[in-house]
Amino acid sequence: MINAVRVSALSQDARTVASPLPSPTARLREAAGAVPPTGLILMSILSVQVGAALAKSLFASLGPGGTVFLRIGFAAVIMLAVGRPRIRGHRRADYVAMVLFGLTIAGMNLSFYSAIARLPLGIAVTLEFVGPLCVAVIGSRRRLDLLWAAFAGGGILLLAPWDNSAIDPLGVVFALTAAGGWAAYILLNVRVGRAFPGQSGLALAMGISCLVTLPLGIGASGPLLGDPRLLAAGLGVSVLSTVIPFSLEHAALKRLPAQVFGVLMSLEPAVAALVGVILLHQALGLRALLALVGVTLASVGSARSSAGD
Repeated sequence: MINAVRVSALSQDARTVASPLPSPTARLREAAGAVPPTGLILMSILSVQVGAALAKSLFASLGPGGTVFLRIGFAAVIMLAVGRPRIRGHRRADYVAMVLFGLTIAGMNLSFYSAIARLPLGIAVTLEFVGPLCVAVIGSRRRLDLLWAAFAGGGILLLAPWDNSAIDPLGVVFALTAAGGWAAYILLNVRVGRAFPGQSGLALAMGISCLVTLPLGIGASGPLLGDPRLLAAGLGVSVLSTVIPFSLEHAALKRLPAQVFGVLMSLEPAVAALVGVILLHQALGLRALLALVGVTLASVGSARSSAGD
């Protein structure tokens, strides 16, 4: 199923410690109850892509690595503070899976931010989306999914720099690496989600990712100390890319079938392209638009096929 990572991470029952005052995420979920679930998903997608656009604006000062550290660092602090996960009481294999999960989160985010530093946002997200698509197609036994794989493959070929075009080959490599990381994230998320209650496994993995990317944060400490506004922007990236989407999707999945969620999430490359045009002034050529359409059709088709299984 497309975007099984978010479905499996968000559909579990959260086991949090009661507090006298509701957390910011709890308030957000309560406010989201008045919005139709499809609207919540679209708002979530838009928030993620606006967060990516904001992140790209930090690259000149912090680079992709420093920006990744801020996003992961703030997200880890928020998730660990809200979830208060228990560290003890699990098997050794569970801890290994959780550590691998954290390493995957760090690698996936660093690859993606390195990609959007070199590619238009819409192209980078289109290529990254191949990861969950491959998981869905490989895990399916339906022949029709071969057609969706062909659509996605055609989209990738359209983005290949055959004629010395403006598409950065290294950016394509980073985006496809992020796609592989997303695929691994999906598989590890399922494993960790079964071993740890609620979202505690995800919170602990974010803590591991924060430690792994700490050297990148140290490298960016000079600009951060010189301009505290960069810290505020990094917090904005983390909130837009992690806190708000997870809260909105959590609320939506209480009222929305998972297969419909997958179809809606297939619109993400198109929304990324639109955000890139409006906020980053990134115009897409005909080949890039055709590639985006191909991958989006493949994602929608695969999600609908999964709904029929």
